[in-house]
Parts: sequence; structure tokens; C-alpha cells
Amino acid sequence: MSYKYGMILKGQAEPSFNKVVLATHEEADDAARELMSRWFAPITGWKVVESDNPVNYTFDWDKGLQSIEENQ
Repeated sequence: MSYKYGMILKGQAEPSFNKVVLATHEEADDAARELMSRWFAPITGWKVVESDNPVNYTFDWDKGLQSIEENQ
């Protein structure tokens, strides 16, 4: 199982997702929190959901979001 996060913009009922898929719920939540801290868009929150897609990114607070493919 993997996880992805979607950002919820003002006026949106559902989150918008991108291609980022992470290994843990905590990683996905941290990546969303970090992204929200950089955006100037009117974000009202984010949602982390389970995914059947393969993990393609990692996240930590020191290195940020990193593509697994680029690190191989």
C-alpha cells in the first residue's frame, strides 16, 4: 500500500492530486504540509489517501521531496 496527497483549494469540494506517491501516511502528510507552506494559493487544506500506485517519491524535512527514479 502507498499514499498520495491532494491539496484542497478555496472553492473546491475535492482535493487535486498529482503524480507523487509515497510509502507512508506520515510521509504524504509531511509532504503536503511542506507544500502548503510554500504556496500562495488560497489552500484550505489537504487530504492523504491510500493508493495502489507504486511509490515514486520519498520525503523528509531535510531533503524535501525526491523522485526515486532520479536517485537510481
